[in-house]
Amino acid sequence: MNTATFADLSPQRLHALLTQSPKAELHVHIEGTLEPELIFALAQRNGVTLPYADVEALRRAYAFTDLQSFLDLYYAGCDVLRTEQDFFDLAWAYFERAARDHVVRAEPFFDPQSHTARGIGFEVFMPAFIHAAQRAQDELGLSVGWILSVLRHLPEDDALHTLDAAMPWMDHLIGLGLDSSERGNPPEKFARVFARAGQLGLHRVAHAGEEGPPEYVRSALDVLGAQRIDHGVRASEDAELMQRLAREQTPLTVCPLSNVRLCVVPDLAQHNLPQLLAAGLKVTVNSDDPAYFGGYVNDNLTQLFAVQPALGAPQAYALLRNSLEASFAADADKALWLAQLDAQWQGAGRAA
Repeated sequence: MNTATFADLSPQRLHALLTQSPKAELHVHIEGTLEPELIFALAQRNGVTLPYADVEALRRAYAFTDLQSFLDLYYAGCDVLRTEQDFFDLAWAYFERAARDHVVRAEPFFDPQSHTARGIGFEVFMPAFIHAAQRAQDELGLSVGWILSVLRHLPEDDALHTLDAAMPWMDHLIGLGLDSSERGNPPEKFARVFARAGQLGLHRVAHAGEEGPPEYVRSALDVLGAQRIDHGVRASEDAELMQRLAREQTPLTVCPLSNVRLCVVPDLAQHNLPQLLAAGLKVTVNSDDPAYFGGYVNDNLTQLFAVQPALGAPQAYALLRNSLEASFAADADKALWLAQLDAQWQGAGRAA
């Protein structure tokens, strides 16, 4: 599509297109969608005592200085998730919210080790996730693909045991991911588990280049066989890596509000996403842990575009299209969504 025809779109119309167009969300942690209100509701349901007086006191604790300061609170929040109903309520709340943002495809991560370490196994959370995904498809028209993510601060043997435990549920998984503390935990630490995932036919994605150096992005590609890089914003520090990512069109699942809240970048106005796009990289916009970072996918898009003068209609269309193309959905589904996206934008161009 020739996006040059959209130069005359008003800011209001561009905002409407950003928020109302079909899109995919490829980087969201389901445990990171646990809103404070639901934390308190589940704590009351399960008799869990929280170290916060109320919802607002908990929100005030969301003042992070780096990734680890967030993870400490994130893992503590997981403790209220105890029963199958809890996990269903968590997933369903996110799917309803995503549908309001016109997400047509979601590929959420879940962290089994955050739950199995507390004695809560796959037989508790997997039926809940499967049920929520089916209901999202039936009632919201939302396509869902679950990605099992392993925690990089734990030993690889623990990740291998987790993958073994997931075997009965493999038909409901589309991929393996790698998250948690990046510093000091390079991708090659998990070479065996990613090789095993490849043998099982799972897609492979990995967090890299958020707090870790550009070399972690290269290792995720070369050692783990990652098909998408989650975050990847520090790739801009390595010109050769940037050229490779552009040439190979490896998707980056960038999360602008997360990058600000975790002090990866000073503010949205200084985010390097426009530079990544201009260099030809296949960039997408996502929400990461929206309950903690102050916004879901549309919030990330609209707040970024509000402060970045280099971002206009061509970039908006590219980000939306990239998200759909970079998903692991069936080709027929992607073709349908892309046709819907093009029809919406062509209509807006005629109106302008």
